[in-house]
Order: sequence, then structure tokens, then C-alpha cells
Amino acid sequence: MRAAWGLLALGLFMGGPGVADAAPASRTQYSGVVNLNEASASELDLLPGVGEKAAQRIIQHRGKRPFQRVEELVRVKGFGRKKFLKLKAHLTLSGPTTLKVEQVAPTLEGKEVVAANN
Repeated sequence: MRAAWGLLALGLFMGGPGVADAAPASRTQYSGVVNLNEASASELDLLPGVGEKAAQRIIQHRGKRPFQRVEELVRVKGFGRKKFLKLKAHLTLSGPTTLKVEQVAPTLEGKEVVAANN
């Protein structure tokens, strides 16, 4: 009997049934576009999956030859078809860069709260 109580206490201590579930994780929401031919490294870095080194490779590529089509991004090292398809909705060759990254955190009532990171 003691062993059963010990296991029950251990289960509750380790986060077994009866322990409140953790809050769902927030997600990142992207809106707007990045001009591949004019964006700065920091603006390119905002794209999902694009880091500082990849942003520099984009800038080096466009320095040699400006992008004529957004699909030419696959010519830059580190950008394959799969990554391009993920980014395509956020790429443009004309107009200003308007990309905004927001963290959307769900609340207890199931509604989302948006916090902009500009």
C-alpha cells in the first residue's frame, strides 16, 4: 500500500494527471513583401528561414545581376525550390519593402493577441 501512495505522489510531482497543461506556444505571422533588388540585409533577414549569411548572399547576387524574376532566387546558394516556395508570397521586385513580423499568442479564451516586432 505504501508503494502505491509513493507512486501516486511521484506521478503528481512529475506532472501527471491533475497538473495544469502548459499554454499553447505562440506562432509567428508574416505580412507584406520584401523587394529583392532593394531590401537591406536586415530586411531580408526578416524573411522566414533567411538568416544574416543568406541575406548577404542575396545582396552579393543582385550586385552582380539584379533579379529579373523572383524565381531567380533559387540561383542563390542555400535557396532551393522548397525554400523559394515558402518565401514566394513575400517576395517582389518593385515597390517598397513592407514585411512585418508579428508574434501571435493565443489567450485562454481562444482569441489571438498580436504583438508587432517592427
